[in-house]
Amino acid sequence: MRLAMLIQCDFDGTITEEDVSFMLLDAFAQGDWREWLEHYRQNKISVGEFNTRAFAMVKATRAELLEVARDKVRLRAGLHELVSYCRRRGFRLVIVSNGLDFYITAILKDAGLGDIEVYAAKTRFHRRGLKVQYIGPDNTPLLSGFKDAYTKLFLKQGYRIIYVGNGPSDVAPAVHAHHVFARDGMLDGCREINLKCTPFDDLNDIVRGLESL
Repeated sequence: MRLAMLIQCDFDGTITEEDVSFMLLDAFAQGDWREWLEHYRQNKISVGEFNTRAFAMVKATRAELLEVARDKVRLRAGLHELVSYCRRRGFRLVIVSNGLDFYITAILKDAGLGDIEVYAAKTRFHRRGLKVQYIGPDNTPLLSGFKDAYTKLFLKQGYRIIYVGNGPSDVAPAVHAHHVFARDGMLDGCREINLKCTPFDDLNDIVRGLESL
């Protein structure tokens, strides 16, 4: 029996052309947030600790953050075509992101795609800084392995997983997928470990690639 298809897609730098969280930190963080980014990139801290420390430097309101995100964000070409294709074919399209839930859902809603399934960092707004936390499929907090946890959940649910991403954090979960589409740092990471993948430029390439699978 053929497995049901699930498209697990990253958000920042994949669905968008730039990393929205970095954009917001550049605009609002009161401190050197890139110091923590470097620690993360050197595997000295987890993605959860990076986001916790970096966004604690942000004292802005939800409205102020969304104003900047909506003004500057650029959706990658082919998003609506990918969503329409998945709907026609009965594929489950899920966004699993290390980004923050409040801007992902707002950006998708603005694009008329507010019904897309999203799993991302939970965000609470406080005057002393944003509180960011990853919650796994079993409702327990996670400091790392957020994307992996959902990939493994989808496998247990019996799906054939097609993974789409752009960053180094996408490589580990993509190892478990049936097929991988990659660009940027993820593409480099896949090549380093000899993980078979299909490079893509925009999301129309994903549609064409899905048609050929």
